[in-house]
Amino acid sequence: MIAELLPSPVETAQAFTDTGTLPGLFPQEAALVSKAIPERRGEFATVRACARQALARFGHGPVPILPGERGAPQWPDGFVGSMTHCLGYRAAALARATDMLTIGVDAEPNKPLPGSGVAESVLRPAEREHVARLTADRPDVFWGRLIFSAKESVYKAWYPLTRLWLDFEEAEVRVHPTAGTFHARLLVPGPEVNGTRLPGFDGRWVVRDGLIVTTIAVPRVFPVVGPS
Repeated sequence: MIAELLPSPVETAQAFTDTGTLPGLFPQEAALVSKAIPERRGEFATVRACARQALARFGHGPVPILPGERGAPQWPDGFVGSMTHCLGYRAAALARATDMLTIGVDAEPNKPLPGSGVAESVLRPAEREHVARLTADRPDVFWGRLIFSAKESVYKAWYPLTRLWLDFEEAEVRVHPTAGTFHARLLVPGPEVNGTRLPGFDGRWVVRDGLIVTTIAVPRVFPVVGPS
């Protein structure tokens, strides 16, 4: 599911359940969830097993994957990546840092945003209007939740480049409902990449089997655009 959204330099792994014996954790990882409820331990262990599967495809041995500043995963030297988990889905995506600059992935249930007032805090006015139009054409997709997921992917791609917080209101997402793509326009100065500030992020999405999955992958070297 996630693999179809990401370019070939990126390796992925996914799981839909935590059934059976939970994947083993390194002692440092186990200590972080020693007092957590079983569901939390399960998602924590399974998503790290996914990450180690993706690393193994590069020939890298298993290593602890610990949260760093603001909870961002600390990847082995030479790698970039992202992890996500929600009810019924866990996934990880990794690439060599020589190929990709940053990756952001997120998964959510294809359900309305929870609680009163959440949409107002997540979606800008233009995005709420966008959601209303999209819903009129395709009510099977909860577009507000999809934009929330896209913003989560934006933050996961943004943070390794800036080490700064990014509020929901500091990016504006437009979704292409048939192409399976989205664009997030940054409303604050973007990270500088190869001497140029990124004005935003382009991503891809899929809605299937009750899930929303969004991804962003920024290549290390941007393609050269010739004269039009």
